[in-house]
Amino acid sequence: MPTVTQRADAMQIWRVALIASGVVLLAGGALVFVQDVPPERYPAVAAWLIGALVVHDGVAAMAVVVVSVLARRAGHRMPFVPFLIAQGALVVALIMSAVVVPQILKKAAGTANPSVLPLDYALNHGVFVAVLAAVTAAAIAVWAWRVRRPRRTGTSG
Repeated sequence: MPTVTQRADAMQIWRVALIASGVVLLAGGALVFVQDVPPERYPAVAAWLIGALVVHDGVAAMAVVVVSVLARRAGHRMPFVPFLIAQGALVVALIMSAVVVPQILKKAAGTANPSVLPLDYALNHGVFVAVLAAVTAAAIAVWAWRVRRPRRTGTSG
């Protein structure tokens, strides 16, 4: 079994490697951005990034925090793993909503070319959320089944 110092050293190596790879990927993305996006498009990109920041920090993150706090206060005995599974599903639903809701709104407003948004995005999003809820419930049920089933104690010999 590794010692505490060995684990700390390994963690430090991983941190440095992950930070270095993140910096390299960020630099690569910046290089591609500067090469591929004309400067007159920079304000639109900046507006999009600000909007994404507002949606993420102002809506999605706050929704996850509020639901987490309410769930914790509602049931102090709620097991941690089902809580994490449900919280993960909420995050996935929020991300998908952030992607799909603008399409739903634009389709409702109408487009000059109907082939631009050809699908029923509201229906598809509803189906996605329903399937996500079913998969989440199944994952929690599997976890509960695995936790509650009796463990076999094997005898050798």
